[in-house]
Amino acid sequence: MELQTLKEQARQVRRDVIQMTAGAGSGHPGGSLSCTEALVALYFDVMNVDPRDEKNPDRDRFVLSKGHAAPALYGTLCERGFFPREELKSFRQLHSILQGHPDVKKCPGVDASTGSLGQGISIATGMALGAKHLGKKTRVYTIIGDGESQEGLVWEASMAAAHYKLDNLTVILDHNGLQIDGSNDEVMSLGDIKAKALAFGYDVIEVADGNDMQQVLDALHAPVCPGKPRYILLNTVKGKGVSFMENQVGWHGKAPSAEQAEQALKELEG
Repeated sequence: MELQTLKEQARQVRRDVIQMTAGAGSGHPGGSLSCTEALVALYFDVMNVDPRDEKNPDRDRFVLSKGHAAPALYGTLCERGFFPREELKSFRQLHSILQGHPDVKKCPGVDASTGSLGQGISIATGMALGAKHLGKKTRVYTIIGDGESQEGLVWEASMAAAHYKLDNLTVILDHNGLQIDGSNDEVMSLGDIKAKALAFGYDVIEVADGNDMQQVLDALHAPVCPGKPRYILLNTVKGKGVSFMENQVGWHGKAPSAEQAEQALKELEG
């Protein structure tokens, strides 16, 4: 797909994130806006998925391990045609298919229910291992958070991915530097993340600007290193695209007011 088209789709997903969280009066806009390019690139240019055949056993899989970024996933799935745009208005409402965290039993296009941090990457690792056992060409992608990477499950899954030589698994780190209680360094320093990922056996690609669509595409389309799971370290901006949200920890889990949403949407008009 053309680069400019992908950028426009990312802009629309960002608008959807603002409208969903403002409409619900709750949600997580900051970390949704930081991983938008990765989601759009995956669903529109990288993964083998088809909303007309969403349960095809040979499809690629995606797991949003940082499940609180569900608004960005829902916006992307809507743009890709998995459900009507009208459904976005029901975000976080009782009986909605679009709950605060992804629900595989309710939302078309969702491959795993997530929200408890560290479990998504573990599920993705299991999916990749299962595909290997079945001899399928299925590729599995997961987006994790940097705050999430303080969880032991993340590194247990990483050891398993390397041990089983899961070169059909791509772990994408949304490294925006902030989490609910402050910066990563203040809460629990992750140290040299790239060095850690290499030590755990990943084939590592670091992306200087994880909100630059071309850089994200280049990383996702890079040749696979046989026998090694891939780790893409995206250096991103929390709240990307909305001036008063960018790099502000307070927007981790706070919805914009009507006035703030109006300002944000004006900034995202393009």
